[in-house]
Amino acid sequence: MTSRVQERSELDPALQAVADAASGAGLPPMVELTPPQARERIRGALQACAPGPEVASIKTCSVTDGVSVRIYRPTQVTHAGTVVHFHGGGWVTGDFDYADPLCRLLADTCGVPVVSVDYRLAPEHPFPAAVDDAETVLRWVASGSEGLDPRIVVTGDSAGGNLAAVSALLMRSDDEVTLVGQVLIYPVVDADLTRDSYVDNSGVFLGAREMGWFFDHYCPDVNARISPDISPIHAADPSGLPPAVVVVGGHDPLLDEGLEYAERLRGAGVLVEVQHYPTLPHGFLQFTAVSGAAAAAAEAVAASTLRLFEDAARQSDSIEAVDHA
Repeated sequence: MTSRVQERSELDPALQAVADAASGAGLPPMVELTPPQARERIRGALQACAPGPEVASIKTCSVTDGVSVRIYRPTQVTHAGTVVHFHGGGWVTGDFDYADPLCRLLADTCGVPVVSVDYRLAPEHPFPAAVDDAETVLRWVASGSEGLDPRIVVTGDSAGGNLAAVSALLMRSDDEVTLVGQVLIYPVVDADLTRDSYVDNSGVFLGAREMGWFFDHYCPDVNARISPDISPIHAADPSGLPPAVVVVGGHDPLLDEGLEYAERLRGAGVLVEVQHYPTLPHGFLQFTAVSGAAAAAAEAVAASTLRLFEDAARQSDSIEAVDHA
């Protein structure tokens, strides 16, 4: 039988060059940095991500003490709804600027406002602070704050994908919050660092050591990491969730858990679209300035987000037609 490692494609050459340059730079590994040092390193690499398109306006609002959002308004509003986006960075790094290009792209492609969430980071604010902040912002948007449409597609990459998935689970029985979709981009949905994809792919931008470092800061209690509020793959019943787009990379340590989560959602009757990019590693949306494959994937992710709004609109129209029949 051919192994999964043999079946997968080679790493995108542009990103292989980035990985080679990083390994030859002589920098200490992230696990040897303090959280502030890690944040500075991530900020220093933002130029690898192409700037997003122009938008009509950008406004920063304080939602509650310690939690702010940046609202991107598209140049043309074409659909009803709001994207709420959670940035990646292992719950320890990342900020508004980290998410800026993707939020611009989502606003421009979907024709809806995008709310980027600057949730509190660990270790200063460990679990469940980020989850609490995610719920707070979703309720803030759902209440119509800043004139935002309460029909929400929640999106996120990596640790942000974790918060998006966790939020979808927590909000499905909340009558005040209407989620019409979830876009989980190479999401953290499990705390098991021994999966085959970790063995195969550790060392390409992210590995078991780095994820262990992130988890240790975010949730020091190892036994608590099986909670669905940290590892949504352990949710006993994922039925009733909104349609999902699950995005995975073939060279990502998180590949296996992402694919398994998609299958669990499907098994529970949730509509799921999987976007599998065999040549791309974890975090590829941060490399759209150097990789054509990553840039094309970003466009496809945005297009899938748009389809969630279009599908929600069609469903709403169908319900109205039945009600008036």
